[in-house]
Amino acid sequence: MSADAETGRGDRRSRILGDLRGARNIGIAVTSTVVFFAVIVVVIVTSAGWPEVRKAFFDRKLFSDSFPEIAHAFLLNIRIFCLAEALILVFALAIAVLRGLPGPVLFPFRLLAVLYTDLFRGVPTILVIYILGFGAPALQLSGVPNSPLFWGVTALVLVYSAYVAEVYRAGIESVHPSQEAAARSLGLTRGQTLRYVIVPQAVRRVIPPLLNDFIGLQKDSALVALIGPIEAFRQSQIDVAATFNYTPYMATALLFILLTIPLARLTDWLIARDRRRQSAGGGP
Repeated sequence: MSADAETGRGDRRSRILGDLRGARNIGIAVTSTVVFFAVIVVVIVTSAGWPEVRKAFFDRKLFSDSFPEIAHAFLLNIRIFCLAEALILVFALAIAVLRGLPGPVLFPFRLLAVLYTDLFRGVPTILVIYILGFGAPALQLSGVPNSPLFWGVTALVLVYSAYVAEVYRAGIESVHPSQEAAARSLGLTRGQTLRYVIVPQAVRRVIPPLLNDFIGLQKDSALVALIGPIEAFRQSQIDVAATFNYTPYMATALLFILLTIPLARLTDWLIARDRRRQSAGGGP
């Protein structure tokens, strides 16, 4: 009985010491972070050019005056992002599946998928937007919109689908071949095996890298402004041209940060969860 009591006291003592060490580590981390950023702030605000920079980039009145218009224009960025994301998820998966089709008869489809991914991963996004935004409407294609917004979204979908298709392909190839063999032995066709066995597992495994790609997509939605649509970045350019002050750019940056940070933290959380699951011996 005394041995059990001694063991219990030892366990409580260990937990208390662990809690104290954890609290101390948190305190050290908070203190070092505060000191680090305080030093940066002091260096900036005591620099010789800070008054001019503050006037050019941090005008409070101009910020409050321009923010409502920029925030309203930012809704277009969100619509572009949501529409492009939905299309990319579907189109990129189709490209990844095409690239994995077996057999010599389907080689042209595999070659087409390879050429597509190589082409749109090799050309800068801004060039694709320019080429489609200014070149495609000149073709006057019947039944195809000539709106700059349409072609801007199309350019984003084409470029990001090439990257996301490779993410999907990596996920598909990470599924062990025994999964496909087991499904085929149960009588499933190759298409059914992909649909019900391979693709669901692959998608779960690639969610974190997909979210990283979509963080980039959310920021690149501002590039559509280069061919005409008035979204947040374009609206801030208009305000800057009218006031000769760069504060509207800071308002636009703030909106993008507010949208990007939650998505980035969600990505980190999913990655950490997958690591914990793998370390515990669980499946993907």
